[in-house]
Amino acid sequence: MPSKPPTAFVFVLAFFATLALYPLVGGKFGVDLVTKIMIYAIFALSLELLVGGTGLVCFGQAAFFGIGAYATVLLSPSNDAAGLALWVLAILAASIYAFIVGALSLRTSGVYFIMVTLAFAQMAYYVVHDTPLGGGTDGIYLYIKPVFGPFDLDQPSTLYFVTLLSLIAVFVFLARLSVSRFGRALAGIRVNEQRMRATGFSTYPYKLAAFTISGGLAGLAGFLFAVKDGFVNPEMLSWHLSGAVLIMIILGGIGHLRGALIGAFAFALLQELFKSEAIFGAFAKHWHLGLGLSIIASVALLPRGLVGVPAQLQARLWGRSSRRAQSLGGTDVSH
Repeated sequence: MPSKPPTAFVFVLAFFATLALYPLVGGKFGVDLVTKIMIYAIFALSLELLVGGTGLVCFGQAAFFGIGAYATVLLSPSNDAAGLALWVLAILAASIYAFIVGALSLRTSGVYFIMVTLAFAQMAYYVVHDTPLGGGTDGIYLYIKPVFGPFDLDQPSTLYFVTLLSLIAVFVFLARLSVSRFGRALAGIRVNEQRMRATGFSTYPYKLAAFTISGGLAGLAGFLFAVKDGFVNPEMLSWHLSGAVLIMIILGGIGHLRGALIGAFAFALLQELFKSEAIFGAFAKHWHLGLGLSIIASVALLPRGLVGVPAQLQARLWGRSSRRAQSLGGTDVSH
């Protein structure tokens, strides 16, 4: 089994340790913000399995996120919300829809696959937007927060650590999955699906399994988001959110699980930065412009994403060192 580079392992360990210690120094707003970002990180990891792990660019990931959230609210009992049951039901609802969408959309490829996944996401969006089921444009409220045994998710600190544990569990699960036989098959599909078929692999079941798992993980993120906000609306299933989570993994670096983590935090923190009136004044209402320019600059200057910055800096430093050594060597020869 191939081992991860030590630097990557140290980064991930330090990353999660920092998140575990953050509530000691972060205020109420900070804890709430980081909880939201960790939920987006789980959402980004779910898409990374498809895009970075399998080579499938899905533009309907928000549908599974929103279905997980809506299932949490719609299936919540009126008197006692059992957390474990809701957790399972939210993931199951998103997984079932992902299985149906995948079974049909995976028969296409390329841009057609992207458009079919977008179409299914928009179908789900209009079901909750235009029918009483999802409360229409007003959305619906989660009046009673779930309880996991002695842990009440209505408490911000409890929800923070439940979200952190969920993020760690998803990250470890996907890391183990990537080095399994199943994960290596997905990597082969990403690199050259035709060659995989030529060697006797039936790639369709592998892609469908990956699509279903990805949908279930997105449903988990939707469950946590519904619990955190206590409210869901149709925008959680919109194509805007699908685009945002795709930008997260591009910004962080496609093909790396830690890139999804970095991208989710970078995207959310850039949003908060450009929305700050204390820093940008009246320009803060045009925060989309600042965010867009930042993403364009990042893609242009960092083709491997933020996760590739250390390697990019190291390559430049080594290049300068080599040129300097060659220059000094040439001087020595002339003498």
